[in-house]
Amino acid sequence: MALTKKELDEFHKLLLEEQKEIVKQITDLGGVPDMGSDTEGETFDEEADEAEEYQKNLGLKQALKERLLDVKNALDKLFKNEYGRCEKCGMEIEAEVLKVDPESRYCKHCKK
Repeated sequence: MALTKKELDEFHKLLLEEQKEIVKQITDLGGVPDMGSDTEGETFDEEADEAEEYQKNLGLKQALKERLLDVKNALDKLFKNEYGRCEKCGMEIEAEVLKVDPESRYCKHCKK
């Protein structure tokens, strides 16, 4: 059964909210720390901690950027009237799947 206009509007709203939240999370992770500079009072251990945190944040940022791309692709599909179709089998993605994962690219069957 095809998604109703109301459901499509709800998913559009969810995707926009998710996009906004992901962008905020990426921004909150910050940029490259100023390591190796002659920052007064900063010890080697503090710089090592900064480097470790930066490396961890890089992984998080990459995962968030990939998720953001999925959200943008889902929004693009909404505008092209292709939203809710499985990329693998072409069947409709179940509404229950989209409610949990609105940027889902696959139906229940193909996710297995």
